[in-house]
Order: sequence, then C-alpha cells, then structure tokens
Amino acid sequence: MLVINEIFHSIQGESTYTGLPCVFVRLTYCNLRCSYCDTEYAFYDGKEMTLEEILNEVKKFNCNLVEVTGGEPLFQKESLNLLKKLCDEGYKVLLETSGSLPVDEVDERVTIIMDLKTPSSNMMKKNLYSNIDHLKPDDEVKFVIGNREDYDWAKEIIKKYDITNKCKVLMGCVFGQLENLELAQWILEDKLPVRFQIQLHKYIWEPEKRSV
Repeated sequence: MLVINEIFHSIQGESTYTGLPCVFVRLTYCNLRCSYCDTEYAFYDGKEMTLEEILNEVKKFNCNLVEVTGGEPLFQKESLNLLKKLCDEGYKVLLETSGSLPVDEVDERVTIIMDLKTPSSNMMKKNLYSNIDHLKPDDEVKFVIGNREDYDWAKEIIKKYDITNKCKVLMGCVFGQLENLELAQWILEDKLPVRFQIQLHKYIWEPEKRSV
C-alpha cells in the first residue's frame, strides 16, 4: 500500500525531459518544509492505493513516461517497489526526490532527479551528500536558486563534489523570487556547465493550478 495524493497526465515542466507528455504519481508526505514549497497540499492529503491500483491508473493515460514525485516519495518505503514495478512494465521512470533520504536502493533503471537544497530553502542541513556517490550519468542534480547566495553556494558544491562529471546538473529559479534573466546571466558569465531550466508548467497554466 502507498498513500497517493494524485495521479495525473501533463507536460513535464522540469528536467531534461521538459516538454514531454508525462504521467505524474504524486505520493503523500514530506520530511522537509522548504521555504518555497509549491506542493504543501501533498504533506498530508491522500488515499491508500495498492501497487496494482496505481499501475492500472497509470495505464489509462497510454503514456510511456512516468514520474514518481511528492511530497517526498522515498518517505514511503513501498515507493521502491512501485518504481521497480513501473520499470518492469516497460515505462521510462523518473524519480523526483529532495536528496534528504538514501537513493542507493532505487532501481538502476530509474532516472533520479535529486535536489540539493540551497540556503534560502532553509533545509540545507537535510542534504544527504553521500547520495551523490550513487548517482548515474543519466541522473540529474537540481539546484533551486532564490538569490546570489544560493547560486554561489551551488557553484561551490558542484566543484567540491565534481557533480558535473558524475551526472547532469540543472539550475532554475525560485518561481517569482528571482528573475530567469538574472540566473541565466550568472551561468553565462561563469561559463558554468549546467542546464538552465524554468518550471514550464507554470507558464502554460496558472502558477498555482494543481494537477498540471
């Protein structure tokens, strides 16, 4: 059993899979309280579903790309079995995780998209840096940047852990807090080998709209 907040079909708004149709399986609960969180509704609200029920719901959308997200999906241990089952069914599976819980037991077929929390999130102390050692070249580390301090910190972490030589690295702005142009200019000035991203779904639909 897993507690599921919502399952929906939308356009992938982040990561190197941006722009592709994707089924999102959002799990309930999170062990973090980031200052810029846009999915607080997933902290507690949800219903119990079996793996079979979840898979049947996913199949209805006839879409091969599936992202398991939250909340924090790894907070529920059964999520590991869900990820495996989705891979066994032939889906391309993405895992969106905060980086605060171990990823070493995640199925190798899953593409991990892992946050490293910046200072302005107020959750930097929760970063589990040992996770970096378990990332594959196809995995992605994401930095959400709210100000110059966040950006400078992210640069140091990328260098310290040699992240760009281990996996893909993403940077994007806290929506409505930092201008996209400003972050893009910083990246270009420093010739930083990262992928700039926006939350595309917030530009297609209203920023506060759920299930998109």
